[in-house]
Amino acid sequence: MDRLSSTTVLPDAFQGARDDFSMQMGLIWGQIRAPLIVPLLKLSVTACLIMSLMLFIERVYMGIVIVLVKLFGRKPEKRYKWEPIKDDVEFGNSTYPMVLVQIPMYNEREVYQLSIGAACGLSWPSDRIIIQVLDDSTDPIIKDMVELECQRWASKGINIKYEIRDNRNGYKAGALKEGMKRSYVKHCDYVAIFDADFQPEPDFLWRTIPFLVHNPELALVQTRWKFVNADECLMTRMQEMSLDYHFTVEQEVGSSTYAFFGFNGTAGAWRISALNEAGGWKDRTTVEDMDLAVRASLKGWKFLYLGNIKVKNELPSTLKAYRYQQHRWSCGPANLFRKMLKEIIRNKKVSTWKKVHVIYSFFFVRKIVAHIVTFIFYCVVLPATVLVPEVEVPKWGAVYIPSIITILNAVGTPRSLHLVVFWILFENVMSLHRTKATFIGLLEAGRVNEWIVTEKLGDALKAKAATKAPKKHRFRFGERLHLLELGVGAFLFFCGCYDLSFGQNNYFLYLYLQSIAFFLVGFGFVGTIVPNS
Repeated sequence: MDRLSSTTVLPDAFQGARDDFSMQMGLIWGQIRAPLIVPLLKLSVTACLIMSLMLFIERVYMGIVIVLVKLFGRKPEKRYKWEPIKDDVEFGNSTYPMVLVQIPMYNEREVYQLSIGAACGLSWPSDRIIIQVLDDSTDPIIKDMVELECQRWASKGINIKYEIRDNRNGYKAGALKEGMKRSYVKHCDYVAIFDADFQPEPDFLWRTIPFLVHNPELALVQTRWKFVNADECLMTRMQEMSLDYHFTVEQEVGSSTYAFFGFNGTAGAWRISALNEAGGWKDRTTVEDMDLAVRASLKGWKFLYLGNIKVKNELPSTLKAYRYQQHRWSCGPANLFRKMLKEIIRNKKVSTWKKVHVIYSFFFVRKIVAHIVTFIFYCVVLPATVLVPEVEVPKWGAVYIPSIITILNAVGTPRSLHLVVFWILFENVMSLHRTKATFIGLLEAGRVNEWIVTEKLGDALKAKAATKAPKKHRFRFGERLHLLELGVGAFLFFCGCYDLSFGQNNYFLYLYLQSIAFFLVGFGFVGTIVPNS
């Protein structure tokens, strides 16, 4: 009987303690809600709405420009002088400029043959091209394999140089800088750069170099990326949507309006004299390509984007690799903005309009505001308004502006329009990591110069695609995008839209539940269904 009474008293004690704790938390919440939480949340909503408007205006402006370009814009061959380089019987191949092709790589076991083979297959007079393989590999086996591959092509008459160094200082920028110091580079007029997973078509130089030859004001010709593994899984489809917008809209608008746009670090050709005038490669940030482009632009050089030339490459197919890449791509620009702001303001060689464009449009809105508002507003502030009904968010800020931005972004990849809801969820998940990286860059915190090379699959990816059974799916646990949570989030999203259409007030509750799904995806608690691989 005593044992029975003790078991009944114990739960009552726990229940009482829990009730006391709930009452204490309720009292604390009631005391701080009106004087602290409400004003702070209202201030956050106002700041987020201002940032949303900034991003909205930027996206609408680029959307209008790209429509005008498509309807009335002139092709690059009309805006700039272009004609094929012709043979000269008297001077022979000396009429062709000397071109250097650089391939920086680091432990690229799966792709080194693809990239070297593609570079050596470029159509250009053999005595007017130098292939430079900059190998920073730390694995001696891979190092030997890359050197052997270079020797194999050299035995076929290809002018290929295998270059190594005894350290990895500066990572990719350090390797490119070291490569430019070689004596034979002094005889080169232009340099084309391809990362280890990029495979240019044989006519790449024939289509890009003439722009540099006939237009002395041009420093850079940037081409578009074509993704060989976009259909690998849902995550690569989401990446394709984001990057297609970047190339289809952002780069095209920058080039067509003669404004600034960034070098993508690969699949581009530089005028070496412009590169040197801008100060060459610097390793002060993890976006050495953007750093060089900004400095060259401040010297008055112009850039050209050719969206009709596509260079095959590979997207990260694991969540871990993609997160490391996005950390670098988000942290680096923010850190570069911090380092170059005064230099841009003090510059006297470019117009005030161009300086405003670089500072406000390119850096502040696209590289900082876009990341911060996506996470703070949609994943923190909006869900928090569920608990504080005194704070109201206008529908135009919570629904209309995000919807228009999403539609404008999705237009870049028409084949993936049906995946737009998943793209919204995916971008909100990644906004957590991008926002963190942005603040690390702005504050120059511990991981500001972290550089982890994105893993590439190359031949392994091809073999996997060849053996993949069509239309078969299975459960797989690993570093993949978690479709279960995405499905839950999508369901909640549609529920919220349905609720809003009938004028209810629970839409923000659905946003709150949706944000839980975001974090579940971000931290990877559950497995996923992905294409059989």
